[in-house]
Amino acid sequence: MLLFDALSPAPRTVRMFLAEKGLTLPTRQIDVFAGENRRAPYLAHNPAGQTPSLLLDSGACITESVAIMEYLEEVQPEPALIGATPEERAQTRQWQRRIELNVTENIHNAYHYAEGLPRFRERIPVAPEAAPGLKQVAQDRIAWLDGMLDGHVWIAGDRFTLADIWLYVWLDFAGSVNQPFDPKLRNLAPWFERVAARPSASASLHPRCRPGAVRG
Repeated sequence: MLLFDALSPAPRTVRMFLAEKGLTLPTRQIDVFAGENRRAPYLAHNPAGQTPSLLLDSGACITESVAIMEYLEEVQPEPALIGATPEERAQTRQWQRRIELNVTENIHNAYHYAEGLPRFRERIPVAPEAAPGLKQVAQDRIAWLDGMLDGHVWIAGDRFTLADIWLYVWLDFAGSVNQPFDPKLRNLAPWFERVAARPSASASLHPRCRPGAVRG
């Protein structure tokens, strides 16, 4: 297998997942800031032009970070970061989906349309006028999520899962692009510190990540 990696939050979720699993994969870096992901030869592996991608020994290429992590969980089930039973897996997927649809997609698109606009205006359709509203929606949904986490050590309850990795990486990214969450949130603020203290959190930061720059 070969992992196409980059300095970006989605690839970081896979790196953090791998660190939690104790897995090491051969890696090739893709310079997304220079647009390497939007041209050949990378597009032959992932026509969507996104990172990360996982090239399998069969020649097939899995794209989308959640799909990559699902695949890796099946290859190495322990420790279970999605779940060891159908119920646990369903609960993890439920929380990850809630987070992605309500929080992280809004953070992502707000960045595209605001702080990331110089980088993305020639690559994708952008709507700068939508950025303030998307940021507001993201903050509202973060507070909504906080209200559902009473009594939870981790997002899905007592298990550290893919859902924790997903939210942590995106909130860490958000803080570096002018979208910090409210540090007074009673559940998410201490949860964030618990995740940040895990070795995988610092280990998953890209080697090119610099203080004050985009975290990924």
